[in-house]
Amino acid sequence: MSESLDSRTKTLNFNVGVLGHVDSGKTSLARALSSTASTAAFDKNPQSRERGITLDLGFSSFTVDFPDHLRDSGQQYDSLQFTLVDCPGHASLIRTIIGGAQIIDLMILVVDVVKGVQTQTAECLLIGELTCPRMVIVLNKTDLLPPNKRQSAIEKMTKKLHKTLESTRFKDCPVIAVAAKPGGPEAPDTEEPQGVPQLIELLKKQTYLPKRDPKGDLLMAVDHCFSIRGQGTVMTGTILQGSLAINDTVEIPVLKVTKKIKSVQMFRKPVSGAMQGDRVGVCVTQFDPKLLERGLVCTPGSLRTLYAAVVSVRKIGYFKGSLATRAKFHITVGHETVMARVTFFGLPPVDSKLAPSEPCSLETPFTFDREYFYQDEYVSGQGEGGSGPDSEQWALLEFERPVTCPALCLVIGSKLDSDIHANACRLAFQGRLLHGFEDKSYAETSLPSLRIYKTKHKEGQVERVTDDYSLIGRSLFKKETNLQLFVGLKVTLSTGESGVIEGGFGQSGKFKIRIPEGLRPETMQLLSSTSKKKGKSGSKGGAASEEEPKADSQPVSVHLHFKRYVFDPHKKMVQS
Repeated sequence: MSESLDSRTKTLNFNVGVLGHVDSGKTSLARALSSTASTAAFDKNPQSRERGITLDLGFSSFTVDFPDHLRDSGQQYDSLQFTLVDCPGHASLIRTIIGGAQIIDLMILVVDVVKGVQTQTAECLLIGELTCPRMVIVLNKTDLLPPNKRQSAIEKMTKKLHKTLESTRFKDCPVIAVAAKPGGPEAPDTEEPQGVPQLIELLKKQTYLPKRDPKGDLLMAVDHCFSIRGQGTVMTGTILQGSLAINDTVEIPVLKVTKKIKSVQMFRKPVSGAMQGDRVGVCVTQFDPKLLERGLVCTPGSLRTLYAAVVSVRKIGYFKGSLATRAKFHITVGHETVMARVTFFGLPPVDSKLAPSEPCSLETPFTFDREYFYQDEYVSGQGEGGSGPDSEQWALLEFERPVTCPALCLVIGSKLDSDIHANACRLAFQGRLLHGFEDKSYAETSLPSLRIYKTKHKEGQVERVTDDYSLIGRSLFKKETNLQLFVGLKVTLSTGESGVIEGGFGQSGKFKIRIPEGLRPETMQLLSSTSKKKGKSGSKGGAASEEEPKADSQPVSVHLHFKRYVFDPHKKMVQS
């Protein structure tokens, strides 16, 4: 690898994501910026050409002189290559964007200067916040503004955008105005783009040395695949981690095959290897490219295929709906988006009162040694008026089909089936993958060790006293309940005594309670007075005793508290 590194120290690759609302002019901006189009670039998708919309992640690049402010870094580069990742803007394609945003060093958010911030613009901002440290905003289509009002309209929109970004990590980010394709998509190409040289200078100023690490397992996100006769199959994509070299063996987990690398190219130039952050074409021994349009390639055996997973969860503030347990969400994990059923859980009520000042990120690591509390939905905000930070919460995701992903990767849950034209954010929650279940029958083999419990409370009445130490109770169970399951459980009376269920009594769901300490005299008195009253009102013997006593007779109630573990196959009831 050493000679390849020497030949490669010349150019630093810097990945810039171009995101924005549909039709804001992202592709024309990328085209205006670019000199070398990579294989995937510029709407090669036939469906995309018809609609004039980028359907998959198009990639293209251009190279500039290495910026002065990076020269002192001790790295010997002489040029800087910007790889532009043109992300689709159609709402239904948001899953593709999330895939692209994981490899981005800087984000360009393209805003139509006439329309301003639209739904997807906001969604792109969120994805940027989750995945990317820096941003530049490009106000496009300035040629559509009347020349005499152009400057004031640009200033007004810039102010508005800075206000929108105040509470995000992109506060005070630079805003620049351009016309990437004057006259619109139909105009002849002779029209020179406006403002693009200034944008290139701004991008150079915004670059930094991204952390690139050739160590560790290889993980490459493939976005296109095609075959070359007599050579093999070429996969193009970006290396997310690790490095690769000619003659390495790589695994394509989706196809469950390993392949040998025959040659490597970076923007049409052959190289002997590549590392994290590089955009490459890798030619391997032949396979059918249709089988892998997008996906991951890795060091053999390094990725896991999961049927379910435990993830940390943070609700995304702009999401309006509730996050309910048992609901289905689109889960983007690694480079895939798949439907999953979600179960939310948190710390038991006592442990979860974090002091408001404590950050709730990874304070309490997830572990199978602890018990967790089942939640019907994600709980937002603590403290007065729910304004505090959310308490720590997790979720079990049960995927509809297995997914292949790296450990600890970012997870985003969205409601992509909600109306794409409604003005609402569809990204619902984000988190990290903490534990994966690789066994297809995980529900039987692994889930029982995930101790998430629900608390249950049942209430019944004392029917009558048998003696100082025993009672008959009713209304706690249905007639068909198997009372054997409850034998030995503790109950408390509303008068304070504790008792134990000893078994059923008759066929109608009544039961015997033993009170080891004996009944208090006042309880005996209370119970004898209610049964006397009942006796008087009954016309034919004991018919009235089956009815509810009147409210003024203060019946003594019986309370049964227990917890049940959601994934316990035996549905055992547990009392502390």
